[in-house]
This record gives sequence, C-alpha cells and structure tokens, in this order.
Amino acid sequence: MNMIELILSRHSYRGKYLPVSVPRNDLREIVEAGLAAPSGCNKQTTSLIAVDDPSVLEQLYTAIGRPYEGTAPAMICVVTQKIMAYADRTFYIQDYAAAIENLLLAIVAKGYQSCWHEGDITGEDSEKGSQMAKILGLPADHMVVCYLPVGIAADEVNPRAKKPFAERAWLNGYQQEWK
Repeated sequence: MNMIELILSRHSYRGKYLPVSVPRNDLREIVEAGLAAPSGCNKQTTSLIAVDDPSVLEQLYTAIGRPYEGTAPAMICVVTQKIMAYADRTFYIQDYAAAIENLLLAIVAKGYQSCWHEGDITGEDSEKGSQMAKILGLPADHMVVCYLPVGIAADEVNPRAKKPFAERAWLNGYQQEWK
C-alpha cells in the first residue's frame, strides 16, 4: 500500500482487541516513526513511552477508566513539555499532534489499530493524566497528553463518514470549486 492509500485507510478504532501481543520490534518502529515528526524550532518537546507490561497496562487502564481499551496488549503514551521556542511561544501542541499522526499511520502500516485519546486525560479530567504520569514516573515538568491503545482489532473497523470533499477543500479561494 502506498502512503496516500495508507493515510486514506486509517480510521479511529474504538473497540476490543485480540489477546495477541505486539512484538517489541513493532512497538519500537512505531515509536521511531512518531519521533521522526517535525518539531517547532526543533525543540523536540514530545517524548513517547511504549507500554507492554501487563501490570503497568492494568494500572494505566484503571486510571483511565475505559474498559474496552483494557484489552489492548500495548499502549503508547505521548508525553510533552512546554518548552519555549522563542518570544514566549511554544509549539508543544503542534509537536505532539504531528507525532501522534505519525504514530497512528505507523500503527496501521504494521497491521494494528488504535485511536487518539486526549480529551479524557487532559482539561477537566486532567486528574487521569496526572495519575498516568505518576504511574509512568514522569518528572513534574512533563505531562501525558495522549495515549494510543495498540493491538489487533477484535471487531470490524467501522470508519465514520467524512464530509464531502467539496465542503472542505477549495482551489484558489474560499468555497471556490475544484475544477
């Protein structure tokens, strides 16, 4: 499958996973792809922690409180630091977003499924992220901003409908038809 086909075939998977472990070499390659993402001013604010130890996974899934994900045999935790790039600006959000997309594409390329989970561990539910950080032994200036369960889907992957191309993409100006 070429890169465009891979991108177009990736969809979020929110289901149970088969009880098949993810080889560490696969996890390493996925993490390497995540770390290859661009980084604002090369500050490299994003770090990644792959988890395949069942006891650590159980602690993390308990902290998260989402039972269906507890069947995933591996997880990648996305960790960031708010490092200033210049003029009181930081690009940590852009950095980790780029890394997550690379991770998701690498996960699918290796034959696994996942879903970007951020909202339930940051913001109002930041206590979950804090618990995850404690379990992972993070220093105070680091925070978990996303986790990706990784494994083989037990159920069919059902993509959600995307808006039509013409509603979201234009040529040479806003709402200018693509001809």
